[in-house]
Order: sequence, then C-alpha cells, then structure tokens
Amino acid sequence: MNFSHSMVEKNSALMIALIVLAIAFGGLVEIVPLYFQKSTTEPVAGMKPYAPVQLAGRDIYIREGCYNCHSQMIRPLRAETERYGHYSVAGEFVYDHPFQWGSKRTGPDLHRVGGKYNDDWHRRHLDNPRSLVPESNMPGYPWLAKTAARSDDIEAKMRALRSVGVPYADADIAGAAKELAGKTEQDVLIAYLQGLGTAIKLGAAPAVVRK
Repeated sequence: MNFSHSMVEKNSALMIALIVLAIAFGGLVEIVPLYFQKSTTEPVAGMKPYAPVQLAGRDIYIREGCYNCHSQMIRPLRAETERYGHYSVAGEFVYDHPFQWGSKRTGPDLHRVGGKYNDDWHRRHLDNPRSLVPESNMPGYPWLAKTAARSDDIEAKMRALRSVGVPYADADIAGAAKELAGKTEQDVLIAYLQGLGTAIKLGAAPAVVRK
C-alpha cells in the first residue's frame, strides 16, 4: 500500500496519530536537552534555598491565590526589563516546587519585588492595597496579621523538598519550627516577598554555580 498525503487526509485516525507523534517528537527535541544544561539545572551564584519563614510565606502566597494575578517571570523584552529589572533565568527557580511562573498580570510581575519596598509598605499594602495604590483592584488581606503562622508541618515540608534535591541540612530542618515561633501569616508572607529575585543584582549578568 502506498503511503501518500491523500491517504493521510482521508484517514482521520491516521492523521491524529501522526500529529501526536510529530508533537511528541518536537517536544522531546526541545525539552530533553534542557535537563543537561547547567544554566537550567543549577542555581545561579548566590541562590539559597528558602529559609523556613520564607517557605511558610510561599505556602500562604499559594493558598491565597496570589499567582492568579501576579506572574513571577520577567520576559527578555525591553518593556519588561525596563520596568521590572533583569529578565528571569531558570537557575533562579531550581528550588521552587512548583515554580510560580505564569502570564497572568492583573497585577504587576513580582519576581524582582524583593527589597523594592520596606516591610511596613508591604504590611499596609496587604491590609488595604488602595491606601498605597488607589487604582488597585487587589483585595485586602487584613486577617493575615492576626493569624499565627503554622509551624507544626514545616520540618516535614523541608524534608520532602530535600528528597527532590533542595539542599537542606539536618540542622536547618531541626531548627525550622523555632524560627516560626511568634510569626504571623503576614510576617512570613512578607519574608517570602522580600526574597523574590534577590539572587541576581539589578544590572548584573547571572552567574551559574559550577560544581
């Protein structure tokens, strides 16, 4: 039987199978090499795993759905780098499980927000965003300042992350609960936000850790 273009067009099952095969092959060609490139699998110089308070804050960030309106990936486009700073690189996210990339921007990108504002600004912004940004449509989160941060599960989370490659030492895990003592959910969320994008200094080229 001759395999021809007309035969593919007339056989929908065959066409679907060939389309799936083409997409799968193309995806493998693009994705597999990334697992062997140091720039995508190793942290940038200065990158550290999240401290316990930051890790707890990241959970609050995810729980409250902040990722629905804020991305954490600055594209290598002039308009974005002029507004937000150096474009995002894969080495900044090797300790994120899962990473908080995305294209949704009801609010601004948050990848380089760390250090941009002081803690008091963040507290006011979380309590009542429009007190600082009148045009904001972000809801307030005043209850975060009144709710104690959980500490009973932080060690288990750090052990789970260590099992997928995050380099937490036993001493880091053993003292994690104590670091959260007396912290509110607002405290830990701000700690997380203040660490975002700080591994790469603005204007500096990213360097990859070489092992």
